[in-house]
Amino acid sequence: MKNQKGFTLIELLIVVAIIGIIAAIAIPSLLRARISANESATIGDIRTVISAEAAYQSAASGFYGELTCLAVPGPCITGYVGPTFLDGSIGVNALVNKSGYTRTANYDAALVVVGLLNPHGTYCYMASPITAATTGVRSFGGDSSGVVGNTTTSTQACCAAGILDTANCSPLR
Repeated sequence: MKNQKGFTLIELLIVVAIIGIIAAIAIPSLLRARISANESATIGDIRTVISAEAAYQSAASGFYGELTCLAVPGPCITGYVGPTFLDGSIGVNALVNKSGYTRTANYDAALVVVGLLNPHGTYCYMASPITAATTGVRSFGGDSSGVVGNTTTSTQACCAAGILDTANCSPLR
């Protein structure tokens, strides 16, 4: 009889079954970790916008600016010479898809103030998952009060007319 080396079919099937069981256990945990990471990044960006708006407010005589003004403040505040308040990746006046969330700003009506371009009395920055239950399970928002709120559903908006809707979007603890 020849001396044959190798695995039998049964041994290979057992190894494939073990790998399948490990994958079935690990994949849901990885998906939950990705959702948690997306939500954490979104909360961090909302806090960044709140801080940027507060800094802009102090430079703009107590008024808030649109996101493009936070990224490039020179044209929005007459005579402003200084640093930007917000990174250009989220400092745009359009829907931004980042870290599994769609983010946008919500303002009250623009005011007319000499030396300022489109100043506002209030603002609210909100984010909703791009794909519910896959990229995130909650919606978030933050406004001039400095509060970051969240919903228990992914489809509910947190902002209305530049203010955080605390009835539907409870503050994070």
